[in-house]
Amino acid sequence: MTKALSPAVFVDRDGTIREDCDYCSDPKEVRIFSGVRESLLRLKSKGFKLIIIANQSGIGRGFMKVEQYRAVEAEVLRRLDGLIDATCFCPDVPGQPSSGRKPAPGMSLQAKRDHVIDLSRSFFIGDKEIDVECGRNAGVRTIRVQTDSRHDTTGGTPDGTAEDLPAAAEIILTQT
Repeated sequence: MTKALSPAVFVDRDGTIREDCDYCSDPKEVRIFSGVRESLLRLKSKGFKLIIIANQSGIGRGFMKVEQYRAVEAEVLRRLDGLIDATCFCPDVPGQPSSGRKPAPGMSLQAKRDHVIDLSRSFFIGDKEIDVECGRNAGVRTIRVQTDSRHDTTGGTPDGTAEDLPAAAEIILTQT
């Protein structure tokens, strides 16, 4: 008997779910954006699997250890009350060949295999153009959130834009 494919929402972590502080290695620095938990709960209740996809070059650059990343990840997951189905991260540094580092779709495609995901009904939410490119490369619809004033969010190729993750979730819920 074959398992039914589920839709998913792939979500960038830093700058999308939580405030981005460069190379966060301390769980005390975790600040979840307002409305994120409630929005993820709404998506989950509509049958979406929720998967965090995160570049973490701070590990590859030696700014933090995997254990520090995992401590921050655990705090994010704790604050999201177990709503996240999986997290994927890539420690590779920019400029090096990598099948995992966004915009490559490696993490999303691995999650597809591991969690029986239907990419044709899935979305990617992120705050940078690299997230949009990753979603496109994985074959999912993309929404770029405008939560980080340090990055230009004009132009690019997302299927939609939103002020933040709750607004992006609303777009997804009205389209499905």
